[in-house]
Amino acid sequence: MVYVSMSGPQQAASPQEEVKIKLKHRDWEVEITCVESKVKQTVENVLSGIDNSTTLDTTLDTKISELKKDIEYLKLQISSGDINQISVLKNSMEPERKALQRGGTTCRGLLETLWYERYFETEKPLREVHEELSRRGYNYDRTAVSHSLTDMVRESILTRVGTMRNYQYIQKRPPSESQL
Repeated sequence: MVYVSMSGPQQAASPQEEVKIKLKHRDWEVEITCVESKVKQTVENVLSGIDNSTTLDTTLDTKISELKKDIEYLKLQISSGDINQISVLKNSMEPERKALQRGGTTCRGLLETLWYERYFETEKPLREVHEELSRRGYNYDRTAVSHSLTDMVRESILTRVGTMRNYQYIQKRPPSESQL
């Protein structure tokens, strides 16, 4: 929903007239004041910023919800006097999380799926990995793929060889049979 009001001299309209716009987009309500010639660009910038923050909020809310469930489950275990079961519980939760990530359509989840399928048994440049995801119908930005690959390198799932801007990614360790 958009409300527009123009202010400035009431006589002849000048190209530098100020425009006030009130935007309501999902849970956001924003008031913008700018010159008439910059309305389109300003509104596009504001809407893209709102969409980005909404995506981040949704992702964070999901992760927070998962952590709250884990904490509640651990509290129940501790209160029932089953402290020795905590390490067993922690290990039993790991495969469940892996399965959720593997089945998801996040960039990271798809890269883990490739890893589980042993796609990284041979060295692959970022370009090939990006093309493979596109071939499967997932069109992620190349930088998103690069960041997820870097995270997997940090976690010792993959390793990279080569020089900056020319890395090749290869599995550091294959998925174990229990993870398949």
